Amino acid sequence: MTSSSGQNGWRIGIDLGGSKIEGIQLSPAAEELARYRVPTPRNNYAATIAAIVDLAARLMRGLPARASVGIAVPGSISPFSGLMQNANSTWLNGRPLDRDLGVALATPVRLANDANCFALSEAIDGAAENACAVFGVILGTGCGGGLVVNGRILDGPRGIGGEWGHNPLPWATPDEYPGPHCWCGCRGCLEAWVSGPGMAADHTRLTGEQLAAEEIAARAEGGNGEARATLSRHADRLARGLAHVVNIIDPDVLVLGGGLSKLSHLYKQLPPLMGPHIFADRSSIVIKPPRWGDASGSRGAARLWDLSISQQEARQR
Repeated sequence: MTSSSGQNGWRIGIDLGGSKIEGIQLSPAAEELARYRVPTPRNNYAATIAAIVDLAARLMRGLPARASVGIAVPGSISPFSGLMQNANSTWLNGRPLDRDLGVALATPVRLANDANCFALSEAIDGAAENACAVFGVILGTGCGGGLVVNGRILDGPRGIGGEWGHNPLPWATPDEYPGPHCWCGCRGCLEAWVSGPGMAADHTRLTGEQLAAEEIAARAEGGNGEARATLSRHADRLARGLAHVVNIIDPDVLVLGGGLSKLSHLYKQLPPLMGPHIFADRSSIVIKPPRWGDASGSRGAARLWDLSISQQEARQR
């Protein structure tokens, strides 16, 4: 540990999601000792800060020493402005979230993109343990990605490494172009196709039914043909999106996270669907569910102080 507030090895990780905030307490041996969840205050920056502070205080209670604090966030801190960018929780954008949290918590904090934290967790001691290059995919309310190579997050000079969800759907068919509107202002983003809301919107466009992704999956399991067709279209689009990533970074392992990672058919269907789009004579790919499930984002956040120095801090020196 290199944190002035966490040299003893006690860690707190907080995952700031669009609907919930999860906090986890890890021992020096990386054992989970406590985990709590609270609702995310929507469209209220001050209330979001307060909720995180209250959750951190609850996790600090009873510890034998001060813990380090890492926080997984949607979007990222811009290395140029020091302000939040690209968060689908749009009330965070343009705010100095890391500085405001540091003041509110009265301790240094490290922030990283939630998909980066997820990938870090699974690369250190999760489903991709000992793999060289790991691409972690978040398929939930949004569509995020994080890249970890040799145990190090690669977020790049703009802080957007792994942001595959705001690239257009590759190998789009005529009926898929220009694609649905995305909250980011563009059309046809992968997030607008393969996230949970993206799947639900696709189902509504073709059937007129307004169902959540979980309801569509349940109906498909029960034999409903329209729901099965929706899952099939979703898997095909997801496969094209992931094949595009593989062609660029060629990871050893893909780990799926978020609510849609619980759809068991994806692990069987994606590799053969991706194969024709992978530019290699051997197109097999390893795709795994997360070892730590919903806790992986907060576990990865807790691990941020294990890194010798964050990329953001390195650029500021």
